Amino acid sequence: MKSSAIGLIAWVLLSMAAGWIGSRFVPGQWYASLVKPRWTPPNSVFGPVWSVLYLLMGIAAWLVWRKAGLAGARTALSLYLVQLVLNSLWSFLFFGAHRPGLAFLEIVVLWSAILATTVQFWRVSVAAGAVMLPYLLWVSFAAALNWKLWQLNA
Repeated sequence: MKSSAIGLIAWVLLSMAAGWIGSRFVPGQWYASLVKPRWTPPNSVFGPVWSVLYLLMGIAAWLVWRKAGLAGARTALSLYLVQLVLNSLWSFLFFGAHRPGLAFLEIVVLWSAILATTVQFWRVSVAAGAVMLPYLLWVSFAAALNWKLWQLNA
């Protein structure tokens, strides 16, 4: 039981670390100056939503690891790590480099990686796959918002 609790903490911390890296690239004045669609959420929504999503991602990875171990879930957990890297990269491209077009292309790749991870997680643990769905939905929304911001500000 102790190693399971340590595993949960480790997976959640790994997820939160990706979020922390991404948070180094803040919206700032550039983002504030963009023309935004009416359906853009207020900035105060993003932090709490992402915090919950990173927590859920960590729980999902832990459920897969607990059920199949690293060797038994090599593909699923590798995809998980890939999507974490892509998640952080998007923040750099959009907020750091101010490249919404490139960020949109990257978020399409990120979305695909999240979908692949979710499918692989589902095969190992239905609960883990289900826990990934809010993340997939939020990134779907984020991709639509990214697209619209790119179009409005091109």
